[in-house]
Amino acid sequence: MQSGEPVRRPAEIEDFTNLCLIHPLASRLTPLLADLHIPPNAVSVTGMVFGLLAALAYYRYQDVRYAIAGFVLMVAWHVMDGADGQLARLTHSQSQTGKVLDGICDYVTFIAVYVALAAALSRKIGDGAWALAAVAGVCHAVQSASYEVQRQDYSFFGLGRPSAELPGSGGSPKGGPGAPPVPRLLEMLHGLYLHLQRRVSGLSVELRGKLATLLEGEPERAALIRQRYRETFAPAVRRWSVLSANYRTLGIFIAALLTVPQYYFEFEIVGFSVILAVLSLDQQARYARFFGSLEAAA
Repeated sequence: MQSGEPVRRPAEIEDFTNLCLIHPLASRLTPLLADLHIPPNAVSVTGMVFGLLAALAYYRYQDVRYAIAGFVLMVAWHVMDGADGQLARLTHSQSQTGKVLDGICDYVTFIAVYVALAAALSRKIGDGAWALAAVAGVCHAVQSASYEVQRQDYSFFGLGRPSAELPGSGGSPKGGPGAPPVPRLLEMLHGLYLHLQRRVSGLSVELRGKLATLLEGEPERAALIRQRYRETFAPAVRRWSVLSANYRTLGIFIAALLTVPQYYFEFEIVGFSVILAVLSLDQQARYARFFGSLEAAA
């Protein structure tokens, strides 16, 4: 079975952990899932189950065996999370339902792990553990949304992949007035989610609109524009991957092994937020250089 675009995400924007561990494992699993006719949404839900089991294990993080079990289960979730997207592209079954469900499963996994750690930690430091986890969760949502925007923009603007077509990026919604109610609702939810993603990312919606207009208005230069985009932003997207779920999984595991999960929450709030601010400033500067190079070439 073949789809209209590569099964795996572009290697030039992937981080070390995905390239060397998560995606190779997911790539071995994906053909087996396709042969068994297992739908991508079922893979997403199965991954979420691994995430919920990880939360149960981390509730007893003070026992090193449970901390290790929590980490292994979260790695299993990552593999399934990679496999569902690869399976959807392999079988050409991408859908708004799948995108919404995938996002829900991701958030449910981390919410469950944060709640489990906060519940266990509250026995040691009191109710402040809940406030710490809640603030960390809000910061996590903002940081993750910002990172996802970078990957989506790269796939759409840099590679022209139709599955990355986003509201506000020159694409048109697919759930029009004549569409059935459920797909139309999912289209609306997905559009709202992407809109919120872009707003909380702190990056310029106007710049993306300008780029979409440029691609539409000058189709004869589209190949050059996309090439310049890849050259400018591929290194940046790799740096943004420090805000990916992979490094949060690793950070949670290290903090659990050391029996200090509060340090992970504190780094989520302060450390990752500082990294986000630095990356956002760099991205703005890259957009300025990118448009300047296009104007010079014209």
